[in-house]
Amino acid sequence: MSDDIEIVFLGVNDAGMRVYEWLCDREETVVHSLLTTRSQLSLVADVEPEYLISCGYRHIVPEQILEIPSENCLNLHPAYLPHNRGANPNVWSIVDGTPAGVTLHEMDETLDTGAIVGRRTVETSFADTGKDLYQRLEDAQVALFQDMWSDIVSGKVSSTTQSRSEGTYHDTSDFESLCEIQPDETVQAKEFLDRLRALTFPPYDNAHIEVGDEQYRVELNIERVSD
Repeated sequence: MSDDIEIVFLGVNDAGMRVYEWLCDREETVVHSLLTTRSQLSLVADVEPEYLISCGYRHIVPEQILEIPSENCLNLHPAYLPHNRGANPNVWSIVDGTPAGVTLHEMDETLDTGAIVGRRTVETSFADTGKDLYQRLEDAQVALFQDMWSDIVSGKVSSTTQSRSEGTYHDTSDFESLCEIQPDETVQAKEFLDRLRALTFPPYDNAHIEVGDEQYRVELNIERVSD
């Protein structure tokens, strides 16, 4: 009987691809599939892996699929849970002033609420844009997973249940509302700068305002003044 660790991987973004490739390069692991759509989840039942690993996957995995792996189902989320469950955690860390970080957690039938296996904070600066923080969070997700993997497969990690009444959650409609700047809204300077830099993510046009009959896109650049 093979001693290989059998895995099905769910992912689509850069961090997910980096974790996927890292697992594929390891001698003791067999990664059977890279799934990116909901319709592909039936393949988990065909493989019956020991682990289901997710990073950047955009769909909630049904409970009947989560019950199949014999060891665990783990997801990497670019937020310091329970803060910033859901979409665009890099943006909301800046806008809400919540801790920025990454979390490896067990998957359950809802979004980003499973027991926490490991997490770490990520340093931020007032000069960060949403893109700056996003890239830093991607690097931190990969590092967290690589650092924890040997302890995961050897059974040396424990999990901590999340309280669903604590933390924060945002969906894509919250992000869309954040992008719409109203010409007559009253703002505090620091909060408004946080909002604009959080939405700055070139080449994407996020923040926008309509003045008269014209639509404008808004980005922000902040530079630290050297001593």
